[in-house]
Amino acid sequence: MAMARATEDETATIKPVGGEEMVDYAKKKRKIPLVTEEPPPPPPSPRRSKRIRAQVGEGREGGETTGHEKWKQDEEKKLIKLEEETTDTKNQPPAKGKKMKIEEKEEEIEDTKKGTAADLQAKKLKSYTRFAGLRQSPFPDFHRPTGEECKLAYGILSTLHGGERRQPPDKSLPPVKVKEAPSNRAGCGDSPSVLDALIRTILSQNTSDANSSRAKLSMDRVYGRSDAWDAVVAGGPEKLRKAIESGGLAAVKSRVIIDILDQTRERYGTYSLDHLFNVSDDEAMRQLLAFRGVGPKTASCVLLFCLQRASFAVDTHVHRITGFLGWRPPGATRDQTYAHLDVRIPDEDKYGLHVLMVKHGKVCDECKAGGGGGKAGSCELRKAFRKGKKIQQEVKSKSEVEDIPLKVEEDV
Repeated sequence: MAMARATEDETATIKPVGGEEMVDYAKKKRKIPLVTEEPPPPPPSPRRSKRIRAQVGEGREGGETTGHEKWKQDEEKKLIKLEEETTDTKNQPPAKGKKMKIEEKEEEIEDTKKGTAADLQAKKLKSYTRFAGLRQSPFPDFHRPTGEECKLAYGILSTLHGGERRQPPDKSLPPVKVKEAPSNRAGCGDSPSVLDALIRTILSQNTSDANSSRAKLSMDRVYGRSDAWDAVVAGGPEKLRKAIESGGLAAVKSRVIIDILDQTRERYGTYSLDHLFNVSDDEAMRQLLAFRGVGPKTASCVLLFCLQRASFAVDTHVHRITGFLGWRPPGATRDQTYAHLDVRIPDEDKYGLHVLMVKHGKVCDECKAGGGGGKAGSCELRKAFRKGKKIQQEVKSKSEVEDIPLKVEEDV
């Protein structure tokens, strides 16, 4: 477009060719065109455009309906079909027919939930059978801990916290039972009753010993005694939730406990699991894992403490400390760690190492949750494995003092 030329001294508005105005701002050479014509109106918003097109019938090819209209038509067809189905030959009123449909739908949803729970149980048992049930590690190329490392760790921990050792039971003799369940704490499987031991272990999940003990004592006060399972089931989940709320996760635990009691009565005809004293370790593990809400850690605790079997339960403390020691791959889950360590750790060391690691994980400033983390400082256990000492020499010196056998493979 041809425009008139202006000098630098001109500051007034200039009328160029074409009818547009140009203003020289502050005597600068840069000139900004000003359009005097009114700008065109802004386009309507997409939502407004869609509404306008729907009103005038534009924007559709061959009478095609929009997605929203098609959805409305489908819903109307469903409602008409539902009314036709509910008005059957018995002249039932539609309201009653609809109610029956709703009840059928709820039953279908409930069946789906049961199917999902069954699928989870099958998956859990399949995972156990694949590794732990076959006494195989999920990490076959990870060769730690060795028997010597287990002896070294036990020697250090027993020096720090006192000895905890229990020989594996002689399978040729009658099963050994816990003499009496503790009356002042929940414990973790400490009970001569397998079902009571299982319930106590559920209460101890994801909480402190003090909180689980308060929950168990409150439960006993509410229902009159420790094994009033009929009263617990009759009272329902809400009553149980209020009784154990001091233990944390009460809503979840109450449903799990009542579900376990219902399953026990349905499968075995009574509120008892004491028949597990007379089955193999593998069979006991499978039957416990078959309960909804029971995982490898809970089942292993019942085996270790109540059934007095050689099972290396892996809780949060054990999982954390064995990671510090390099006894498991860094990314191993707790269940994978259980399957790995239950194969690698000698039977006679499983009870002692579990108890001592749990105790150490609660009191050691470096090894407890939120402690020193990856840096080893004053912890004797972690220093022994970080300094790269000759394990055989360390075990030898410890065994001379505490009479710990070196050749564990023979006993296994």
